[in-house]
Amino acid sequence: MVTIRDVARESGFSSTTVSIVLNNAPLARYIPAITKKRIERAAKKLGYRPNLFARSLRSKRSHTVGVMVFDMTDPFCTLVVHNERSRFERYLEMLLDRRVEGLIVVANWLFLDINLLADLEKSSVPAVIIGRELDTDQISSLIVDNELGAHMAIEHLYALGHRKIAFIRGPKALVDTSPRWKGIRNFSKTSGLELDERMIMDLPESRDPISSFDAGYKLTEELIKRRRPFTAIVAFDDMTAFGTIRALAKAGIRVPDQCSVIGFDDVATCGIYTPSLTTVRQPLETMGAQAVSILVDGINAVLEKRESSALHRKMAPELVVRESTRALS
Repeated sequence: MVTIRDVARESGFSSTTVSIVLNNAPLARYIPAITKKRIERAAKKLGYRPNLFARSLRSKRSHTVGVMVFDMTDPFCTLVVHNERSRFERYLEMLLDRRVEGLIVVANWLFLDINLLADLEKSSVPAVIIGRELDTDQISSLIVDNELGAHMAIEHLYALGHRKIAFIRGPKALVDTSPRWKGIRNFSKTSGLELDERMIMDLPESRDPISSFDAGYKLTEELIKRRRPFTAIVAFDDMTAFGTIRALAKAGIRVPDQCSVIGFDDVATCGIYTPSLTTVRQPLETMGAQAVSILVDGINAVLEKRESSALHRKMAPELVVRESTRALS
């Protein structure tokens, strides 16, 4: 960690002067503005962060709020403890200020909007990103094998006899979209399955994963209006699939009797939805355990002053067959 002494050497001022400026102590008002600017520039260049623990001992304040959530899958809890994109970078800054020894980041769709990687790499804190494939030597990553998962989904429908299949792909900017579509295209080539361009829809660009429900609903309505016959729909994710099933029901199309639907992720509501959703499960618990293992090794490497390279792993998905798919009669 960069210390007051490091900033003092870089700026050319004494540790006492640097401490007064960076802690905004009462005596700071007597220090010339030009001196303050030189010290602040040096601190920024070195990536200095104040020791909030020591500061809290002096002020008797921690500036930390604890949050205990018994079950994040409970809709009540998720609405109270909600994502706010504009605050995410500040949360990272707060964690780094508190000298965390390691960091695990679960990268949902909000990850697209923030410049986390540069901040993490600069901090040199061992970190693992779950849900985003990386190509860096500083930060480890864990991701489900999206290509394999999509291959499993289309293979399942094909084995049930479906040949006229519609697709709702993910937003083009989302990193999961391309490998999932690649898995489908590869299966179509090896199996001879024809992909009808008129039955392929794309989710609109969005930073809100919940929006895919409404988008899935609207895109399915559009598929129905095109009057191209289909017996199954592959949805980008489970929320899209839920919207698809709602639109089919509104149009009087029964799932799975008249149309099979398959999703991706296996969110908590898949098993209690009507009909329960066939989907591709991401091994989230395994990914969480792997992330902790990688992080602990990275922390130990720092403590033992040994080299530690970033690890990048793809985890195998699992096909979960429920009520929303059936053999073509």
